Amino acid sequence: MRGSRYGWLTAAAAAVVVALLTTGIVVAAGPADAAGSARLLPDLRQAPVGCAPGADTHPGGCTAWDVCPVADASNPHAACVTSGPMSAVRLRFTSSEENIGDGPLLLYGSRDSARTATMAVRQAFQPSPGAAVPASFADAQQPLPASMYYEAAAMHTHWHLLGFDRFELRSANGSVLVTDRKNGFCLGDRYTTSDASRLAHTATADGSPQGRLAETLKGNDCRKHNPGALDVTEGISVGAGDNYDYTVDFQWLDITKVASGRYTVVNTVNPDRSIVEKSYSNNSSSIAISVQWPGGAAAAPTQITAAPVVTLLRSCPGTDRCSA
Repeated sequence: MRGSRYGWLTAAAAAVVVALLTTGIVVAAGPADAAGSARLLPDLRQAPVGCAPGADTHPGGCTAWDVCPVADASNPHAACVTSGPMSAVRLRFTSSEENIGDGPLLLYGSRDSARTATMAVRQAFQPSPGAAVPASFADAQQPLPASMYYEAAAMHTHWHLLGFDRFELRSANGSVLVTDRKNGFCLGDRYTTSDASRLAHTATADGSPQGRLAETLKGNDCRKHNPGALDVTEGISVGAGDNYDYTVDFQWLDITKVASGRYTVVNTVNPDRSIVEKSYSNNSSSIAISVQWPGGAAAAPTQITAAPVVTLLRSCPGTDRCSA
């Protein structure tokens, strides 16, 4: 297992971990690192699709999603239209990722020179409750295959972590029909989870290392207006979540060419499992929907002037399978 991201385990233990992940069984918390100390791992939970951040209502009643026809498909900021020629139809939905684990999700980006367009990324772990939190890229323990880049678009102008979250539209047999175009995220403590008071390690303003980190992440802007930055900190504290509203650019799946029928929308955090977590069993949430083009048509007309009716049939938090 040399060179594997499970390099802190013995060869036998690493083989067990790979087998467990392959079969979908949750890996136990607290593996030891090379120094032999326990690590408090985050546990990233994909919140119900299309729900407001921190929602404690039944996910089937969530309304943070819509169908948005646009006249200009090339414009990610295009306003929704209700009549006239429509060049694209977007199914938009709010996406929220929450940390319900034992330790913070803490990621450091770094580059040696502003001439390098992207930053390398490392994940840092708090070794035990109340212990110091690694304070820099140099102190972080886990290199990641992801990178960070500066997004200059007007709605962002800050550094983004690539590949953190993914959306898909799947057919009834599980085939992927449409994928997202979203490419980066600025992570911070944007809201408190609905179950934060019940989590054992929720970060509080108590002066502890994790509490001080939470204060930093609460206002984290990922080096906004600083394309020349050489380092960036991103993350989510225990009991907090990071959300992107459905009105933000690229928070959609393009259903312009999707035929009438039933489908599953799947939203997955940490899709490649490169970020080390306590559990990977709750990284996806999904909804079952029906799509019906006007007049009972089987597919979109050549010239679209009215959007299809999209109906939420069922919400399935914590899983990528959701049959109506």
